[in-house]
Amino acid sequence: MGHKRILGKTTDFITGREITDTDDERYRQKLARFLVEVKGYEKDDVLPKRRIEMEIEGRRALSMVDFVVSVSGRPFMVIKYGPGSLVTRERPALAAARIMAGCEAPLTVVTNGEDAEVLDTVSGALLSTGIDSIPGRPAAEEMVRKTAGRPPLSAKQIEAEKRILSAYDYLEHDLECDADWCEPGAE
Repeated sequence: MGHKRILGKTTDFITGREITDTDDERYRQKLARFLVEVKGYEKDDVLPKRRIEMEIEGRRALSMVDFVVSVSGRPFMVIKYGPGSLVTRERPALAAARIMAGCEAPLTVVTNGEDAEVLDTVSGALLSTGIDSIPGRPAAEEMVRKTAGRPPLSAKQIEAEKRILSAYDYLEHDLECDADWCEPGAE
């Protein structure tokens, strides 16, 4: 997970659970509030800290996304946070979104908490930039209707995305990891 400053404990805005307070977690919480208070999503629409468990050539791996946002019970947007450059996070975020939602989620967002890129999950095309360009719930509802019926990824395509994701964001499943991400109930 890298090094980070532990600042104590805080309460997760979405779940109400007590979690470890870090600089990165403060950005995640700010983003969660933004999604609900500014963009109009319900807390129930926003699933935080989603784990992706994979097996690649007999080895178990774990990756994570920060939020999966659903509309009308359907995945709409996968959000991956990371400090620093956004462009370096595009490909692993797209792979994670494709694995998790099988291209059902039309949008993938990469953010460093200050800026964001909104990507088309299927093509990988950059659609917009800036935190404010993240679509609100009304736009999400319309996009979900327009993209309904996209065919799921094949097993071969999913396997390729797992390999890509593991090249960027790979943790051995049995390694010690942050309890807020890896403990039961974090999924």
